[in-house]
Amino acid sequence: MLTEVFSLAVDVGVPQSIGRDAAGERRCVPITGGTVTGKISGVILSGGADWQTLRPDGLADLDARYMLKLEGGAQVEVWSRGLRIGPAEVMAQLARGERVDPSAYYMRTAMRFETAAPDLQWLVHRLHVGIGERTPDQVRLQVFGVD
Repeated sequence: MLTEVFSLAVDVGVPQSIGRDAAGERRCVPITGGTVTGKISGVILSGGADWQTLRPDGLADLDARYMLKLEGGAQVEVWSRGLRIGPAEVMAQLARGERVDPSAYYMRTAMRFETAAPDLQWLVHRLHVGIGERTPDQVRLQVFGVD
């Protein structure tokens, strides 16, 4: 069973391409800030990144790591591994920085959290799933706990 827990609005910078290899184009997208709202609230700290491989078949492999600073001061490490895929034209629109209806593509991520805060161990002890949307300057995730 899935239970909606919180939302993330992750501010992102300009993707930095590392180049192409046999697996596809490798790039790094800086995470510059953002907000957390819902069962937990706070901000996303700058300094994280989403390491991506854009495969020749159009699939984007996503591997993001970043930090949350919650109201009350607790910090939480986020590790998010996922994928984004859609029709070629939709993916081209996203690559150009255009707004695209999130129902036109598939963006899902498996999420793990680490924190020393005793009252947040429920985050550490459960897997979470994010359903995502890419806007020109953000990644938006609705995060669900997997019971």
